[in-house]
Amino acid sequence: MMTTTDAYAATAVDTADHSGVSWAAVFAGAAGAAALSLILILLGFGLGFSAVSPWPGDGATLKQMGISTVIWLMLTQILASGLGGYVAGRLRVRWASLHDDEVYFRDTAHGFLAWAVATLVTATLVVGSVSSIVGGGLQASASAATSAAAAAGSTHGANRSNDGSGYFIDMLFRDNRPVAVSDDAAHAIATRIFVRSLAEGQLNADDRTYLARVVAQRTEISQAEAEQRIDQVFGAAQQAKLKAQQAADTARKVAAGSALWMFVALLCGAFFASFLAIHGGRRRDAVVLVNRTPAHVSSHSRPAH
Repeated sequence: MMTTTDAYAATAVDTADHSGVSWAAVFAGAAGAAALSLILILLGFGLGFSAVSPWPGDGATLKQMGISTVIWLMLTQILASGLGGYVAGRLRVRWASLHDDEVYFRDTAHGFLAWAVATLVTATLVVGSVSSIVGGGLQASASAATSAAAAAGSTHGANRSNDGSGYFIDMLFRDNRPVAVSDDAAHAIATRIFVRSLAEGQLNADDRTYLARVVAQRTEISQAEAEQRIDQVFGAAQQAKLKAQQAADTARKVAAGSALWMFVALLCGAFFASFLAIHGGRRRDAVVLVNRTPAHVSSHSRPAH
């Protein structure tokens, strides 16, 4: 370990006419931090994929994966940012004729700048990758939606099921006579009634009676059996909607928690980068200025006796 008495060849720079920022040291520290971040992130992905499993009861749970992800993110920020800050502080030029407080501030600024540059570079790479994935997913969803809309239009001749007015138009033609409709039309009527009833949270009596007549006619069962079947299916649809809402709420909470913990991790990264830059700068200033004279010069310059 180097002590304050260790001697290395070094030069001091008069900072009167020089910038207070050693950008070469900042970019060197940022490059080291970004590279280590990439290595640790890839390692984290590998460990994470090896811990999960598509089979129920096998592998880590969602809560365990969330906790381990937060811990790994914090560790990645501390190690990578600390390395970048130390490198930036150790490689910056030695400032001459500066007060200790100014040296302290500049070292802190160098560590912070190295962390900031590394964070921007890493964020650009990560956001670019995520954007390509999300963009592909949105394009696939749009294609699927377009295909579904085209299929619905070719089947029914009109996209009334996608329009809220279709439900009210169906109500205009309701009567007590047998409903002489095709299977596709009956399915479309049931779909519109279910969509509206699920949005309202309940199936009103008129819709239930009318839908039971349609079901009884198409399936050749009694009115009472059709109403019982409707109640069962509508209850199952409500449970599925509730589960979807719970999953969306869980995803919202996970996203909010991840953003907050990422904020904390980035703050830790900025702190450790600045702190280790101070340490690296002090180690840099501990270098003792020496003049090394070549051996052949000293031998020829000896006075003759």
